[in-house]
Amino acid sequence: MGFLIILGACIAGLVIGASGNDTDLALGFFGGLAIGIAYVRLGALRQRLDALQRELHTLRSTTASRLRAGADAATTPMPDPAAAATPPAPAPGATPAIAPAPPAATSDTPTVIAPPPPPPPLPPRAARPAAPPLPVPATVATTVAAPAVRRSEPDWFDRAGSTIRRWFSEGNVPVKIGMLVLFAGVAALLKYAADQGWLRVPIELRLSGIAAAAMVALAFGWRVRNARRPFALSLQGGAIGILLLTVFAAFRLYPLLPASAAFALLIVLVAGAGMLAVLQDALALAVLGLLAGFAAPILIATGGGDHVALFAYYLVLNLAILAIARYKSWRVLNLLGFLFTFAIGTAWGVLRYERPLLASTEPFLLAFFAIYLAVPILYGARRSATQRDLVDGTLVFGNPLFAFSLQAALLQGERMPLALIALAAAALYLLLAWWQRPRQRLLGDAFAVLAVGFATLAVPLALSARATASTFALEGAALIWLGLRQQRRLPQIAGTVLQALAACAFVAGALLQFEPHERALANPTCVSALLLALAGCTSAWLYLRAGGNRRALLFYLWGLLWWCAAALREIDRFVPPREHGAALLAWLTVSAALAALATRRLRASATAMTVTAACIASIGAALWFGVSQVQPFAGWGLAALTLFAVGGGYALTVLGQREDRTAAVAHCGWVWSWVLFTGFALHRVALGANLGSGWDLALFVTPLLAAWALALLRPRWLGVPLSARIAQWRSALLLQLGLLACCLFALTLWHDGASTPLPWLPLLNPVELVQLATLALLARWLGDAELAASAAPLRAPLLAGAGFAFITAATLRATHQLGGVPWDDQLWNSNPAQMALTLVWSVLGVIGWIVGSRRGQRALWLAAAILMAVVLAKLMLVDRERLGNLFGIASFIAYGLLCTIVGYFAPAPPRALAAEKST
Repeated sequence: MGFLIILGACIAGLVIGASGNDTDLALGFFGGLAIGIAYVRLGALRQRLDALQRELHTLRSTTASRLRAGADAATTPMPDPAAAATPPAPAPGATPAIAPAPPAATSDTPTVIAPPPPPPPLPPRAARPAAPPLPVPATVATTVAAPAVRRSEPDWFDRAGSTIRRWFSEGNVPVKIGMLVLFAGVAALLKYAADQGWLRVPIELRLSGIAAAAMVALAFGWRVRNARRPFALSLQGGAIGILLLTVFAAFRLYPLLPASAAFALLIVLVAGAGMLAVLQDALALAVLGLLAGFAAPILIATGGGDHVALFAYYLVLNLAILAIARYKSWRVLNLLGFLFTFAIGTAWGVLRYERPLLASTEPFLLAFFAIYLAVPILYGARRSATQRDLVDGTLVFGNPLFAFSLQAALLQGERMPLALIALAAAALYLLLAWWQRPRQRLLGDAFAVLAVGFATLAVPLALSARATASTFALEGAALIWLGLRQQRRLPQIAGTVLQALAACAFVAGALLQFEPHERALANPTCVSALLLALAGCTSAWLYLRAGGNRRALLFYLWGLLWWCAAALREIDRFVPPREHGAALLAWLTVSAALAALATRRLRASATAMTVTAACIASIGAALWFGVSQVQPFAGWGLAALTLFAVGGGYALTVLGQREDRTAAVAHCGWVWSWVLFTGFALHRVALGANLGSGWDLALFVTPLLAAWALALLRPRWLGVPLSARIAQWRSALLLQLGLLACCLFALTLWHDGASTPLPWLPLLNPVELVQLATLALLARWLGDAELAASAAPLRAPLLAGAGFAFITAATLRATHQLGGVPWDDQLWNSNPAQMALTLVWSVLGVIGWIVGSRRGQRALWLAAAILMAVVLAKLMLVDRERLGNLFGIASFIAYGLLCTIVGYFAPAPPRALAAEKST
């Protein structure tokens, strides 16, 4: 009913606006639309308001009655049970008499109300029975204690949020924020003044004033350290940061201090900050001073600094951290220094490092490495065996990792020097392990692991990558076999690490360079990669036999990765680009067959999944044929397809013996591969025969429609070689084929349908024949037994919408082919196309209106009414501009005649709709 009101308002607005210009017409239409929607919404709101008022009235009445009942129960006097049970005894010899009823009162006789007789005497309290408890009114609520809710432990996000909230809510918050802001402001002021030169005060006085103010603040903070500790610590940290910044600016930006004096002052300041932090046991002070010290060069950097001065300055800071680590176990301070040092060093190396700077950079790298080698030793020495974090793993393992990586960057990949450095590092860590094991066993074990790692790393650096990879991979598999045989974990871990190192050696050398005269497959690079794959698969088999399924899966994926990498590299290097699709399909077929053979023997799920993945990846091989414009059924492509038919059939047969879903997924990939192979082959045939674009599109889509028809009508034919089980995944396959067919149907709506060399005929051209076949298969699919219940409500709307889209596209296509209108963006705005659309849509609307009215089909009549309203709006908004030519005039006349026909044959809506309107 609401829709009819909105439709009527729109039509009324169009009629009113038709007397004016285009603006009045548009305003009339949209004004009527707005009024109709507002009227319907107001009606709905009015009904909702009435319902709420009725509900509120009912609720009030119920509440009042409950309150009255509770009040009556609470105020009613309780009769005495003893008095009610024992009436007073009459006097001896007296005759009980019945008192006469009082005379009725009249209007002229006054009524006298006698006082009530006195109550009978109560029995003694001891003889009186206990009165029953008073009833509790129903309105009295009883409070029930809610069960205690057990709170879960906060996660890291909540803990981080709590830390931030405490920082901003505990302690002296204003001074914390103030010092941070002041520090940033001073740094910005110095840089801005240096860049602009606006201040007339000499730079010496400015820097001196800043330093003096910082020293006063530092002294004041030291004086109030006991009375106001948070304030004092924050003030001291900020003052030290400003002093560090000032000294660095005086040395780096302005030639006011020589290098010796500047670094002497920096040493004094950093040492002073550390001493103050240690004396006051203030980690926050040390952190603030450290952050200020590390941030100073970054904030006032000009882009042309000397790296020696920068690293010397950072060396002083790190020496201060080392000195503090001698007395305090402040892990946060150690980590901040480590991260800042190596992060800034890495950034400088990426942006500024050149090989001539090695001599001036290498000493600083060694010094930083030595400092953060000593810091975790000092940290561990101050920790007891019962405390957590006995070993600072971040520094123990992160320091050699970063230092050796930066060392490799400094040497720019020279292998022999890196091998010697790795051996030296191995010897150093071995000595440290020997020294620390009696004192701190855990730290000594960590150093021993690093010694073994650096010693192992020296092998690939000194030898060739290919020989290293082969040796390490085979040795790793042998160690895993030995560890499983002896039930020991250490050989297994060593074997895993050796295979990982073999992969690193392979990637570092063999994969990045190759000899120009190598042969396909028979080259050291391919052989090494295959040995890596063999070692991984062998390790997986060993663990699978020993019951370690999770480790077996990891090693199998590792070996499969190298198998794929070796094959893809060989295809890319030795196969011509036009034959890549055939080579890729052949390799996938061999992989699927080998995995199927392993599945048949081992009954492993991982190998079955490999067969499934190979069948799905064959779709990519088919797409490669389409992209490269190569005929699949010719040359090496035909040979690869023959191998695919045999090997893929065998793989599917093996998967058919399993009860999981691998067979279903693999068979779907198999079907899609053949659909694409056939479609691209027919596409190449159409291009070779110089057929029209309509034939090209139709031939490409035909295999898809054929597979869809087979899945609907003859599923066992499509299920070869798994015909007995095709019913298990027929619905999923139908859904896949149907969705793609519908998508292609939507795309073909925008095709011009050229049918050369044959003449174009409406509904008999290749594009529209394919579209009609798609609509027929869609109707059959929506009526399929497996979808009958769920798709019944969608069948009519989907088919109606698709049919309307098809008729509209066919109308435009006929206008293009028969009327000579170009198939471009101007087709929609052309006079013949607009007239044809008006006529066709009007005819559809009239037919639906009459049929829906005669047969009482409300949905059909309503859809036809909407379509007629849309055509009317099109006439008023679009075709009105064409009233000066025959096309516009014909559109208006045709619509008027068709509306007249509707009014003659079906002037009233269907009975159900008419009855609803009258109600």
